[in-house]
Amino acid sequence: MSCPDCYKGFVLPGEPKGSMVGLDYFTPAPADATHRTKAIVLLTDIFGLALPNPRIVADHLAEHVGMDVWIPDFFNGKPPVDPNTLEPLMPDRAGIKISWIDIARLILKALPFLPRLFFNRASVVDPRVHEFIKKIKAEKGYEKIGAVGYCFGGAIAVRLGPTDLVNTIVVAHPAGVTPAQMRAIKVPTSWALAEDVKTAQAIFKEQEDRPDHVDYEFNTWKGTAHGFAVRPNLEVPEVKTGYEGALNQTVAWFQKTL
Repeated sequence: MSCPDCYKGFVLPGEPKGSMVGLDYFTPAPADATHRTKAIVLLTDIFGLALPNPRIVADHLAEHVGMDVWIPDFFNGKPPVDPNTLEPLMPDRAGIKISWIDIARLILKALPFLPRLFFNRASVVDPRVHEFIKKIKAEKGYEKIGAVGYCFGGAIAVRLGPTDLVNTIVVAHPAGVTPAQMRAIKVPTSWALAEDVKTAQAIFKEQEDRPDHVDYEFNTWKGTAHGFAVRPNLEVPEVKTGYEGALNQTVAWFQKTL
């Protein structure tokens, strides 16, 4: 499912530059790009494509990595959470405690979305993502795919890690992943994590002596809370630094591993 922090966040400034292809979003690599057989798939949070944020991030990745970027609408046009619920009831930075009143308000706000979350559980959305990746590989001739996921989409990226559909992944503040899922990842993985989230770096550290060990990195961004890499409060200096740092981290990781 999802997590309480997944219901909060802010809208990024700017306008997306790509285009919709059916229900999906596509932003092409620059005209002078050389990586025509590689692409990035961005996996959104529970707000889906209703927010401009993932599309703006996709545009940045296409320009700076030099690859096509796709955002599949794995919610089939009906994201579990309405963007109008963006009031930040949960902390937007590290070190802030949530009040009991805000907890109660959050519960009341989240209740109507529980059925939608059930109908978009992992066993439903994962096959949609798998089919989407297979489709663009077949139609566009991509030989390598990198995936980056945020929150809800971060968990999908983790679950893609054991498959042969992707060659590398970036995981930003994922919602609800298990140690078993992390141990199953078999592609290079970069983690962009909030300060207020305990990392599971030890899970990867313990595998370094294995012959099938894969490259990984963990970056914890000081002063940030869940959601900072895609729904940041840019008025908070440390959150702004974390957002920009995680974006640069993603660019560097795909340049290195894809």
